[in-house]
Amino acid sequence: MSAPTSFLGFPERLPEGRKPQAVIFGAGHGTTYPGKDSSGYASAPGAIREASLRDIAFVDHWDFDLCGTLFDGKPTGCIDAGDVPTTMYDNERNRVGIEAQTREILAMSAVPILIGGDDSIPIPFIAAFADHGPIWILQIDAHIDWRDEVYGERFGYSNPMRRASEMPHVAGMVQVGLRSVGSARLEEIEAARNFGSRFVTAREVHSQGVEAALRHIPEGARVVITLDCDGLDPSVMPGVAARTPGGLTYTQTIDLIAGVGKRARIAGFDLVEFFPRNDINGITALTAARLVVNAIGAIVRQD
Repeated sequence: MSAPTSFLGFPERLPEGRKPQAVIFGAGHGTTYPGKDSSGYASAPGAIREASLRDIAFVDHWDFDLCGTLFDGKPTGCIDAGDVPTTMYDNERNRVGIEAQTREILAMSAVPILIGGDDSIPIPFIAAFADHGPIWILQIDAHIDWRDEVYGERFGYSNPMRRASEMPHVAGMVQVGLRSVGSARLEEIEAARNFGSRFVTAREVHSQGVEAALRHIPEGARVVITLDCDGLDPSVMPGVAARTPGGLTYTQTIDLIAGVGKRARIAGFDLVEFFPRNDINGITALTAARLVVNAIGAIVRQD
């Protein structure tokens, strides 16, 4: 696997004898629905890496989001493993590749950070934690992604949390940022509630703060954060397929990430559903890169 540029200029490997705390990798495609075109997502990992390059010279500078330097005064603890090769419509092979790469990172006792890519990618990413559970999921998204199947496909971008709920190693789920309408019907809402998923709307976060979501996560739990870019307001994340007003702010989102790191433990992080064709002046790519930086900072600080 290779990438034309690496995130923040991170190396592919650390010096002999040192293990990474986190490993970034990208994937453009997961499972595309029949007759649909997901090609617009393929350039997302590269766009996020490109946006990060502006801050290469400042990796060891004070970061006010983190109240310190990125690696908290320690040596670089993150590598960029490049991209898993994926092809639109080669759905099963894509899923196998994403899951295998995630498992390889977990075997290194590192935290996998996946940048993508369409919103079906979290399914194989979460599946890879089967031998590293139990885990909780914190989903940041405008939608609950709970359809059992769409166009006869059960592993597409409306299905991730439904498939995750069926995985024995997933102990619980908090879905935050919900608003407006999407593919969910009453039957999906009821299925999610019957599973025990905790819904936290964007409106609740705006009125009560991020504690409205964090309080549902058991202290000390291992948590996979899956972040759909449309969970944030389109004023800071316009590069998505379906812009929905009223989303989370950048500050609320990084407070959620930091809050998980302090209350529990971030076991994995993915950022998906960035649609570069809809970006405006690179705002989404920049915001996505900063969110990944905050995830790295939170992971470093929990060790």
